[in-house]
Amino acid sequence: MKDLVTMPDSRFVRVVCRKCKNEQIIFNKVATVVKCTNCGEILAEPRGGEALIKGKVVTTFT
Repeated sequence: MKDLVTMPDSRFVRVVCRKCKNEQIIFNKVATVVKCTNCGEILAEPRGGEALIKGKVVTTFT
């Protein structure tokens, strides 16, 4: 039987800020610039599809 609805390829990811080591959970397909809530460093930038993630990705949530 064919699946009627496919699983999305977008995920939430846990990212560590390279500047202050703060961890945040963000979407991997962001529409706006995502900054660290602690120091203001840019963690992710939109690229029309999957984001350019500038922090270190620790975990991917499925």
